[in-house]
Amino acid sequence: MNFTSHAYQQYSIDYILDHPTAALFLDCGLGKTVIALTAIFDLTLDSFQIRKVLIIAPLRVARDTWPSEIEKWDHLKGLAYSIAVGTESERKLALRDKVQVYLINRENLPWLIQDSGLPFDFDMVVVDELSSFKSHQAKRFKSLMKVRPKVKRIVGLTGTPSANGLMDLWAEFRLLDLGQRLGRFIGKYRDAYFVPDKRNQQMVFSYKPKPGAEEAIYRQISDITISMKNTDYLKMPELVMNEISVRLSEDEWRHYQTMKDEMVLSLDGKDIDAVNAAALSGKLLQMANGAIYDESGVVAQIHNRKLDALEDIIEAANGKPVLIAYWFKHDLKRILDRFPGEQLDSEDSIRRWNAGKIPVALIHPASAGHGLNLQAGGCTLVWFSLTWSLELYQQTNARLWRQGQKETVVVHHIVAKDTIDENVVVALAKKDTGQAALLRAVNVKLGRVKNEHR
Repeated sequence: MNFTSHAYQQYSIDYILDHPTAALFLDCGLGKTVIALTAIFDLTLDSFQIRKVLIIAPLRVARDTWPSEIEKWDHLKGLAYSIAVGTESERKLALRDKVQVYLINRENLPWLIQDSGLPFDFDMVVVDELSSFKSHQAKRFKSLMKVRPKVKRIVGLTGTPSANGLMDLWAEFRLLDLGQRLGRFIGKYRDAYFVPDKRNQQMVFSYKPKPGAEEAIYRQISDITISMKNTDYLKMPELVMNEISVRLSEDEWRHYQTMKDEMVLSLDGKDIDAVNAAALSGKLLQMANGAIYDESGVVAQIHNRKLDALEDIIEAANGKPVLIAYWFKHDLKRILDRFPGEQLDSEDSIRRWNAGKIPVALIHPASAGHGLNLQAGGCTLVWFSLTWSLELYQQTNARLWRQGQKETVVVHHIVAKDTIDENVVVALAKKDTGQAALLRAVNVKLGRVKNEHR
C-alpha cells in the first residue's frame, strides 16, 4: 500500500530524525507506528546513521502490529525485522538474525539485558507505550537504564504519558534523557514540583502538584517532546457515551452492604492505606458485577443484574458485533456461560473479529488496551467491569474509536447504582483516577460506615 503522509506525520518523522532523544505523545489513530518505521527506514537504509534498532512493545503489539505495519507499506520494502518472542531458544534465534529491526515484548527486556548472554549492541531503541516505564522500581526500567548510555538514539511513543498524574513523567524522561530535564532523582523531582496530599502521620500516600508545576514541567521537556490529539488532526467518528444503571434487590444490596461494612469496620481505628483500599475496592467492584471470590478462591454468585443488562444490549445490537470489556476471571466465565462469545486473546481471534465473524467478543483492558486495531470488527463497546485506570480505559475505547472506523462508536457503561461503580464513573469522567481517587472513594465509604455505627 502506498503511504502518503499527513502534514503532522511528516512533521513527526522529521522530528525523530532531527532529535536523537524524542518523546512523541500522539493520540491513538495518528499513526505512531508508521511514523517511527519511516524514520527508522531513513536512519538505517538511507542515511546509514543507525545499524540495529530494538523496538520494545506490549506482547501482541510486538508480535502482530509492528510486523503487519512493516509488511503493509510499500515505502518500507527492504526493512528487515525479527520478532524475539516465544521460548528462550526462539528469542535467541531471532536476536541472532542479521536485520535492521528487532521486536521484543517488554516482559522479556530484563532477560535480554541480564540473562540472555547476548551483547546489547543496539544503537537505537524505540519504546512503544512509554507509559509502561513510569515506575522507576520496575525491573524493565532498571534493566533498560543499565544499557541506556550505550544507545545513540531513543524514541518514546505513547498517547497517555501521565494518565495517573504528573509523577509518572519522571521515570519516563529519566529513561529518555538520563535525567537532564527532570533530574536524576525522584525525590528531588517530587520536592521541586509536588506537595504531600493524602497522608497518615509520616506516611505519604499521594502527592499533588504545586501551583504552576504543570507548566514548569512541560517547559522543561518541551525541547524533545511533541504532543498531538487525534481530534485536532483527524476526522474522528462520532463517539456516544452511554450509562446503563442496574439496581440491586434488597437482599442483594444487603450482601453488598455487609461486605462493605465488615471490611471497613475491620480497619476501625486506622487510616485506610493503599493496600487496604485496593483490597476493599476490588471486593466491592466484584460484588457490583455480581460475583465474588471467597477466601478459598471459590466464586460466590450474588446477582445477575449486569448480565441481564448486557443481554438487552446484545439483543438491541440485532446481530451487529459487540465488544465487552471485563476485569475479573469470574466476569469472563459468567458472560461466556450465558452468551455465545469468544475472548480476543490471539492473532487468529483478532483477525476473525475484524472480519466480522465474532458477534460477541471479550477483551481484558490490561492485555488488549494498547496497539490493537479492532475498529473493522464493530462499533459497540460495553464496559461490564469498570477500571480505575484512566490509561487502560482510554486505550481500550480507542480500539474502536479511531481513524478507519466508519460508524458511530457507542460505549456503554453498566453501572450498579449506589455502589463503588458510581465513584469509578465519576473519576473517569473527571480524568481523576489512580491511587488517589481510589483512596478518596473508599475513605468516603469508611467515614459513612463509621458514622452509621455510632
